[in-house]
Amino acid sequence: MFSTDNIITWILFAVPSILIASTVHEYFHAWIAFKLGDPTPKAHGRLTLNPLAHIDPIGALMMVIFRFGWSKPVPINEWNFENRRQGKALTALAGPVSNLLLAALSGLLFHFLSNYSLIAFFLYVFATINISLAVFNILPIPPLDGHKVVNAFLPKRWSYWWEDLEKYSWILILLILIPFSPLSDILSKYINAVLSFFLRLFGFL
Repeated sequence: MFSTDNIITWILFAVPSILIASTVHEYFHAWIAFKLGDPTPKAHGRLTLNPLAHIDPIGALMMVIFRFGWSKPVPINEWNFENRRQGKALTALAGPVSNLLLAALSGLLFHFLSNYSLIAFFLYVFATINISLAVFNILPIPPLDGHKVVNAFLPKRWSYWWEDLEKYSWILILLILIPFSPLSDILSKYINAVLSFFLRLFGFL
């Protein structure tokens, strides 16, 4: 329904969308961790809706250009959780869920404001950024949120091996981001397919 050919308009709308989406994403990581008994995010100044505490410049730039990216990870101490693996999983899941909720809210507003072209386009961009952030971060690859969520469902004998993959996290991320790599191609198809699904679900397409 919309085109992103107008790069200037896309960037103008993407930048505030990224600031809001990333801030809410990381805030909910921090808030859930705090509610589950871990004071670490608050001690590090991450229990805030101030974007400066959460934005990663490179991750934000990736979101503007490629429609997927990341923010500064929220520090947690999993040993403060009553159930360590469950606490990590719920904390990790909170970020992507918050983005999908923002996208759903955008879809609801779009339903009533679709006749106002600039507002409608902003809501479309905002939803796209939020869905893309959620979809990318739920990948089961360290250090992304999906890696921690999957760990909660693994048998303990596999859990330690799964957690150990985190030391290779940036190698795996680079393999995903390198242009023309098979993993990059798979990632793009995955994100575009899931993005289209949610945009249709929320009434944008």
